[in-house]
Amino acid sequence: MVGERKISVFDVMNTLILCLVAVATLYPIVYITAVSLSDTAAVVQGRVFLFPKGLNFGAYAEVLKNDTIPRAYLNSIFYTAFGTFVNLLFTAVAAYPLSQKGFFGRKFFMMAIVLTMFLNPGIIPTYVVVQQLGLTNSVWALVLPNAIWTMELIILKSFYENMSSQIREAALIDGASEYRILFNIVIPLSKPALASIGLFYFMGHWNSFFLPLIYLNDPDKYPLQVVLRDMLIYSAENDAGLVDRSAIAPQSIKNATIVLSMIPVLLIYPFAQKYFAKGVMLGSEKG
Repeated sequence: MVGERKISVFDVMNTLILCLVAVATLYPIVYITAVSLSDTAAVVQGRVFLFPKGLNFGAYAEVLKNDTIPRAYLNSIFYTAFGTFVNLLFTAVAAYPLSQKGFFGRKFFMMAIVLTMFLNPGIIPTYVVVQQLGLTNSVWALVLPNAIWTMELIILKSFYENMSSQIREAALIDGASEYRILFNIVIPLSKPALASIGLFYFMGHWNSFFLPLIYLNDPDKYPLQVVLRDMLIYSAENDAGLVDRSAIAPQSIKNATIVLSMIPVLLIYPFAQKYFAKGVMLGSEKG
């Protein structure tokens, strides 16, 4: 038949590989969810595989009734929202002058910025700087040292460069300042690129546990990932009192906490995905 496409060996192999990747990606999520919803006896006996055995929401009730997890959850939401906002603001402002060919010292600044991808000062010098600035045990210690990621800055700079220069020239003729051009014209037109790099920033802040672990001294300020890390590493007797007096299996409580930590990502990613590929690809087009 006209227009009929012949299935090649590559198509078959590609489909099989993608199916294997999908299964390998989804199985841990399905298993963790099944354990968190299963009866204690089924979990202890290891009878849970893909589906919950004896539907039981006790693990979620146990997690939420203890103030440690809800407080850590709110901390993570605040750190992630505030950190992502600062990242996007700083990246958008820094990328704009670097995208202008007439900017003095453009090549020097770009070379210095790219070098940061290969020359990392290390955690000890960074910690000393943060401590000397008096930022420890505050949200600024989690945000300012990583306010701009080099790769995201390069992506947004490339996106700006592909915008029509006539828009900026017309605005300058009308008397608009560079600040007004950036915040009233350039940034609103850069929503696809900002959404794509914002997803990276969001994931980085939400999954971060090492920086809060070394910069935060007050347990009440710990984000969810640090609390979850303590639950997964320490024994059941040292799980911050979450499971020592509970009739629920420790594994169920840990998995319930993991499932709760995945909810924001599962809610936000589908909405940001449509901008992700578009923003990255538009930033790579030339001409």
